[in-house]
Amino acid sequence: MLPYSQINTILTASLNPQKPNMQSITPPDLKHIIALQGLPEEHLQWIIDHCEYREYADGEIIAKYGEEAQIMWIALVGKVAFYMYLNGRQVYYFTFDNNNITGGVGGLMPYSRMKTYPGYSYAVGEVKMLRMHKDHFHELELLNPEFIQKLIGYMTQRARAFATTQLQHEKVNALGNLAAGIAHELNNPASAIKGISDELIKRLDRNYHLTKKMLECDTTPEGIQRIHELVEQKENNKDNRAKRSALQRIEEEDTMTDWLQDNGIHQREVAETLAEYGFSVDELDALQKKLGEKTFTCVVPWLENLIGSRKIINDMAEASTRISRLVGSIKSHVHMDRTNDLQPSDIHKDIDNTLILLGFKLREKNIEVIKKFWPGMPEIPVYVGELNQVWTNLIDNAIFALDKNGTITIETSTDQKNLYVNIIDNGPGIPKEIVSRIFDPFFTTKKVGEGTGIGLDIVNRIIKGHEGTIKVVSEPGRTEFSISIPIVHKAATT
Repeated sequence: MLPYSQINTILTASLNPQKPNMQSITPPDLKHIIALQGLPEEHLQWIIDHCEYREYADGEIIAKYGEEAQIMWIALVGKVAFYMYLNGRQVYYFTFDNNNITGGVGGLMPYSRMKTYPGYSYAVGEVKMLRMHKDHFHELELLNPEFIQKLIGYMTQRARAFATTQLQHEKVNALGNLAAGIAHELNNPASAIKGISDELIKRLDRNYHLTKKMLECDTTPEGIQRIHELVEQKENNKDNRAKRSALQRIEEEDTMTDWLQDNGIHQREVAETLAEYGFSVDELDALQKKLGEKTFTCVVPWLENLIGSRKIINDMAEASTRISRLVGSIKSHVHMDRTNDLQPSDIHKDIDNTLILLGFKLREKNIEVIKKFWPGMPEIPVYVGELNQVWTNLIDNAIFALDKNGTITIETSTDQKNLYVNIIDNGPGIPKEIVSRIFDPFFTTKKVGEGTGIGLDIVNRIIKGHEGTIKVVSEPGRTEFSISIPIVHKAATT
């Protein structure tokens, strides 16, 4: 009978079979990997000899965010899912498979500038891979320079796939932020219309009682005509009324209240409405003498109700106009009813639409916007939807950088070749240590939900897609983004 220790060794080996070692992997095992196809067997054997073999269970982490990037891996079996780490959360970006995009190779590639992993990589199903340390890259290049160029090609395709995915995520995030802003902007006039309609119904109901009372006071048609003329006069002169401070308005209302109370009318609301509409005590005194005291006390409440009703109808029209303007701005901003080709566009109108959509943020911080628009600016061929993302991002960034009561200045100009847009804020400025990185992919100083979702690297790409340039100069108290776009786009002339 075998000793107990030997039996235990045999049982342990049967329950936990050893994983394959490098000696069990041969060049034929690598020939199905697309990136390695065409390599001679001696090169495949060199790769095997300079790699370590690893296996991962489904869902196991292969690489962690922030770890130093040192390894290129070759997937013998299985797939690898990559999740970018963005603003404290993992966002799915890409799956590495044995296909023509990645060739079954991932991780750090030769000549890659990646220093640390930008996210997390997970095994999809059972994964078996070879892992090569970057210290062997130089020797691999000496062995087979053409293979290194092939790997660089896969790295380029991977970067393009990442950029496409990033753009999709950025657009979705931007749409979410834009929708939130639009909802906020629509809610104000919509709520105003609801409140106004309720108040109008009350005033219309009140009108029956006040009209009956006025008729009981023997009001003459001539008296009604006199009142109508006064109201029309006030309506026509409303734009010429001098602006009053809050203190002046309160003093006028107090004076009007005292006079009305002395003449038998005690509702404060009447004094507030008449004073706001531009009536003076002298005018009311003249009207009283014209109508008589009894008729006057019946007519004035009816007059206040009429004027108040007219005012809230005007307020309702203004709220409706705000909604129409906002819908028009949305339609223009998202480039509805237009193709994705180059289209002539009025840059000033596009910027104004952006300001309307970001209006709630500007009002929230009481930010002043100074527009110095070049007169007679020509329409230029642009990708309108993309360029609107640029204005949204840069203005939103300026708002984010400013404290309350800040200022944003938007300047435009042109010459024979280019159109120029400068967006300037008087915020604290961009720290010198990060100003050179602001156009890098995935770089942000904002928390989740604070930005438009369109990073400055996307802005940079959009401007380059218009054959233009974007620059930034920043110091405390002044940050200026300068954009130059050709008036005639090369793509429009070919």
